[in-house]
Amino acid sequence: MRYFIQFSYFGQAYHGWQNQPNAVTVQSVLEDTLSKLLRSKIEVVGAGRTDAGVHAKEMFAHFDFDKIDNGTELIYRLNSFLPKDIAVQKIIEANNDAHARFAAASRSYEYWVCNHKNPFYKDTAHFVKQELDLEAMNRAAILLMGRKDFECFSKTNSDVKTFICNVTHAEWSYKEDLLVFKITADRFLRNMVRAIVGTLLDVGRGRYSIRDVNTIIKSKDRSRAGASVPAKGLYLTSVVYPNTIFKNG
Repeated sequence: MRYFIQFSYFGQAYHGWQNQPNAVTVQSVLEDTLSKLLRSKIEVVGAGRTDAGVHAKEMFAHFDFDKIDNGTELIYRLNSFLPKDIAVQKIIEANNDAHARFAAASRSYEYWVCNHKNPFYKDTAHFVKQELDLEAMNRAAILLMGRKDFECFSKTNSDVKTFICNVTHAEWSYKEDLLVFKITADRFLRNMVRAIVGTLLDVGRGRYSIRDVNTIIKSKDRSRAGASVPAKGLYLTSVVYPNTIFKNG
């Protein structure tokens, strides 16, 4: 039987989501804990992969197992054995062909920027000293909307078949004492959000104009976009699936 697991993690201690040789990742810790509790080798397939230091408020993965008799008890035991920076919220029975990565309809991220020195955000947000033009950053963010080729914001030498993504939301706003960028798309390329944020911050600083951003997107050239911002400010906040992939709808 196939199960989806919903969980969250603070990524500072991990070399990203995906399994790597000689490195601790969120996937390796989750697989190890599930395997011990279910007394069977469990492999999980994530909704995507986050880079080292990136966090997830909501992440999904799927795994196969004969039958889980008591999901509530398993969640309790998982949270007892997992480290403090990983937490499981749900285990949901899904159709046998449901796939955590390919069935996702959309994904959303937030990036947190702090405009003033604050020790409580040192591991959770990117500190930017300069004054930022929020209006200009949001005008530039509008250029991201729609189905476009985002190769200019992708990690170079990425093994992907297409750089086309459909962005349905991209906006900066203040959330208490943080400046937060929210973006939603059907898919994201490696390093895409961090490169977009770096470019939009350069617009806010006056280094790039709105016209420059349009030129950068059309160029498909990563070297023309802004520098990637640090991983610590990036959060995967939502993964949306059609209800039809789950057994209970």
